[in-house]
Amino acid sequence: MPSSILARMSQLMRANINALLDQAEDPQKMLDQLVRDFDSNIADAEQAVAQTVGNLRLLEDDLREAQQAQQEWGSKAKAASDKATELRAQGQSAEADRFDELAKVALRRQISFEQSVQTMQQQVQQQTQLTDQLKDGLNKLRTKREDLVQKRDELVSRAKMAQAQLQVQQAVRDVSVMDPSSELNHYEEAIRRQEAQARGMAEVSASSLEDQFAQLDDDTTDAEVDARLAELKGGSSSSAAVASSPPPPPPTAG
Repeated sequence: MPSSILARMSQLMRANINALLDQAEDPQKMLDQLVRDFDSNIADAEQAVAQTVGNLRLLEDDLREAQQAQQEWGSKAKAASDKATELRAQGQSAEADRFDELAKVALRRQISFEQSVQTMQQQVQQQTQLTDQLKDGLNKLRTKREDLVQKRDELVSRAKMAQAQLQVQQAVRDVSVMDPSSELNHYEEAIRRQEAQARGMAEVSASSLEDQFAQLDDDTTDAEVDARLAELKGGSSSSAAVASSPPPPPPTAG
């Protein structure tokens, strides 16, 4: 199990996220799925690390017990050998031989535990290396998962901003297509034409009135001319009548 976990962790950490994003039809869904994959592998890795650490602690306990047994059987072998030496010095050879045999049995047990200690030490070393690899991989997996989540959130935020910008640009384009300013210009032009027509009518009305007053002035002038002409003519008739009549008689002396 730990080896398969390490393989999966290594595969995830080697994953080229940018390449995956380029190939994905829906990058956000792909990132969400990748985060779920990381979460699942992190959970499995945590379980594997806990199991590996537990096995390591058991091996360490067994190693300490084997080392303790090794020392105890060594002490027993020494005690049996010392007793055999003491009994032989006392001339009790048979009893001494019996304790020597006990010493040999203890030494065999000591050697057996020495071999167990060597084997367990190798196992503890291997288990420690595996535990360190799993812990290191787990930490890297957590770090990459945090980076992935941060990048996902950043990309999602950028995608939302880009979508908002597209909507704004679309709205601006729609407004440009409708071009309300052209409608206003058309309305303004109609008002200008109405204003010009009103000024034209005013000018027409003013011209007609001026013509009437001009005609009135002309009529007045003509009447004045006729009156003066009649006066002139009347004045000339009076002068001719005075010239044709005889002069008055001179006054008589009284």
